[in-house]
Amino acid sequence: MKLQPLKRMRNKVTNIDSFADRLFEEAKRFLEKGKEATDDGQIAYLHAGILLSFSALEAHINAIADEQLLRDGLSLQDRSILMERDIKFKNGQFELGDFKMYRLQDRIEFLCRRFGRTPLNKSDAYWSGFLEATRLRNNLTHPKDDTGINKRAVELAILSVLQLINAVFIVIYGRPHPGFRRGLDSNMNF
Repeated sequence: MKLQPLKRMRNKVTNIDSFADRLFEEAKRFLEKGKEATDDGQIAYLHAGILLSFSALEAHINAIADEQLLRDGLSLQDRSILMERDIKFKNGQFELGDFKMYRLQDRIEFLCRRFGRTPLNKSDAYWSGFLEATRLRNNLTHPKDDTGINKRAVELAILSVLQLINAVFIVIYGRPHPGFRRGLDSNMNF
């Protein structure tokens, strides 16, 4: 499989970066609306906030993976994880095959270990917060009972996702995520 031309790939990365930022701003705005609401809509806003924060995280991770694909000298295993494709043996050689989903946590750890300046520090508080946020998200996307979600739990979950995005940026790029300083304050007003 051939890589897309360099210019087209860079445009794709720029577009997904903007989309990821927008998704996170939407997540933060839904959190704000959930905190303000006193009616039945409160839980819906909180649900939207947590789901969109994970969509934003996945978009950021996909953008970073796409950017790393521009590097020379990547192994087949590297490309497999970056592109989320399995490896198959065909016509006497190994090559990329069909779509293969990797756990988000595994892709984050791989990106930081393989392309980062230092490994991700999983003893920091944001990591345990991210694991708790993942549990909340999983309970919402694969429900077995009412998740019992509340404003504080969603706020902590979204904050942990933001802190994780920032940590990944620092490890890989040596600088914080551009939107990190705004914290949980959205720039949207819907």
